[in-house]
Amino acid sequence: MKQYTRSEVAATIDHAVLKPDMTVADIEKNAAMCIREKVASLCVRPCDVTLAAQLLKGSGVKVSCVLSFPHGADATETKAFQAKQAITDGVNEIDMVMNIGRFLSGDDEYVVRDIRAVVEVAHAAGVKVKVIQESGFLTLEQVAKACELSYQAGADFVKTSTGFGPGSATPEIIDVMIRTVGGKMKVKPSGGIRNWETAVGYLQQGVDRLGVGSTEAVLAGSEQSDNK
Repeated sequence: MKQYTRSEVAATIDHAVLKPDMTVADIEKNAAMCIREKVASLCVRPCDVTLAAQLLKGSGVKVSCVLSFPHGADATETKAFQAKQAITDGVNEIDMVMNIGRFLSGDDEYVVRDIRAVVEVAHAAGVKVKVIQESGFLTLEQVAKACELSYQAGADFVKTSTGFGPGSATPEIIDVMIRTVGGKMKVKPSGGIRNWETAVGYLQQGVDRLGVGSTEAVLAGSEQSDNK
């Protein structure tokens, strides 16, 4: 089983700065940390995309943002506009929340159309789309179905959680995601990744990206392991 270095794990992390009370100073501090650690992206709220793009310019760290967060309940047209605005502001990747209520209602057509509206806007600008399904509301069978709908809609990633809903990523959920769309889409666990062992465990399962809010704590764990 592959062993991971600190830098290898850092390069998979989307560092989340999404709490409602985060200030401009918090964004600045976290951006500096992301540059220092060479993470994959800084994931911010839509209002912070312009600032994040300025702070990260030339660093190699991507700007990602959430969309229709955390409930996924905005109208499809609103989601498409949010994507356009984020792209104008300088985003590189978008993490959108699936319409959870419509999915649980069995309205697959609505869910696919809703995701596709964002995907079409994003892909036209070369921006990748991750679909957050908020897996804590779903059975494992529903996780698989949500992955299939995200694939039909043309999204690039499936992602477990917002961090604001019930539950978090689990190895069981990730196993279902990888078995369902792992050969066709990328997979991102998010929620509950607070230490090195959890992060590496998901990478060993075959995920492509990690949604992490406690990045410094996760990476610090490598110093107590053989993976320096």
